[in-house]
Order: sequence, then C-alpha cells, then structure tokens
Amino acid sequence: MQENNLEKQIESVLFWKGEPVSIKKLGQIFEKKEEEILASLKNLETTLSNRGIVLIFKDDEVTLGTSKDTSELIEKLTKEELVRDLGRAGLETLSIIIYQGPISRSEIDYIRGVQSSFIIRNLMIRGLIEKVPNPKDQRVFLYKPTFEMLSFMGITKIEDMPNYTEARNEIESYKNSQQAEEQKENQDETNADLESQMETPTDTIKE
Repeated sequence: MQENNLEKQIESVLFWKGEPVSIKKLGQIFEKKEEEILASLKNLETTLSNRGIVLIFKDDEVTLGTSKDTSELIEKLTKEELVRDLGRAGLETLSIIIYQGPISRSEIDYIRGVQSSFIIRNLMIRGLIEKVPNPKDQRVFLYKPTFEMLSFMGITKIEDMPNYTEARNEIESYKNSQQAEEQKENQDETNADLESQMETPTDTIKE
C-alpha cells in the first residue's frame, strides 16, 4: 500500500466512522505500525490544510472536523444554537469546562457558586462534554469537551479557543483567591475560638 494511498484510506475510514478513532485502532485496521500511521496523518493534515475539513487530534485519537478558516461561521452558527438550547447557565458551565477542564463537578459548583448536576447532564446528553475517570481518585469523574464540541467550534485542539491561556489563568487565579480568602476566614475563626478558650473568668473567692 503506497503512502499516499494510505492517507486516502485513513481519510475514508475517518469519514465513514464519523467519530474519533485511536491511532492504535488505525494501525490494526491497516496492519501498520503506529509510527507509519502518524506519518500518514501528518501528510494528510498537510493535504487538508487548504480545504474546509481538517484533522482534529485529542489525546491518542483523531477525527475529521471543520477548518479553522470557517471558524467564525461555525462559531456563529454554534453560538446561536447553544444560546437557544442551553441558556445562560448552560453556556457558563460549558465555558468553565472548556477553559478549565478536565474538571470535577465539585470544582464547577465551587466556581459557579451553585449546584450544576442538571446542567452537566444536559451538556452530556447533547454530546458537548464527556466524563472520564479521575486518575487521582477513581470515585470522582472529571469533565472535558468532546470532539464534537471542538468540531462545532471549528477548531482542531482546545488550545485554539479564543484567549484560551488568558481565560484559563484568570479562572485559576479566581479559584486560588477564593480558596485563600476561605482559609483566612477559617483561620480567623479558629484564632477567635482559641482566644475565647484562653480567657479565664475571674473567680469569686468565697471566705
């Protein structure tokens, strides 16, 4: 199988699947080493660079999506649909997951200041976010954007979101400042309790 033919084959499979496919799976399909698959994907990425379709990579998976050149159009259509369907709370939660994910539900609740279970479930049903196990705590799930979300926004990776680094840093700074304020309040309460316990009432000496 020639290299350019492998690229065409990979493109066809990705189009036919219509969903993310792992590099390992592509290697199994074409009976090729992962290095060869990655090389063909790199060439295919170059081939698609001037077209309306691009490759989207996330973790060890790849899928087809819309070009960044059409991102303004796709973003406009997506925002209109999301605003109509999700509402302000949904968009707020989705933004937190996009710019701060992978993130736990408790962290989302902390940032928003309200409970978010229903909204998270709604976003998952719409295929905009997915939950993955937390490697640090298997009892807790983390939430992150899906391939579909990246495709809707017309971007190939999450870092291509507008002001991604700045927004992520701002959210992280807000979380840290809130936590520092809570710790200070807790410490002040602890100190007040200790001072109260250390105050010894004047005993009345009875003869």
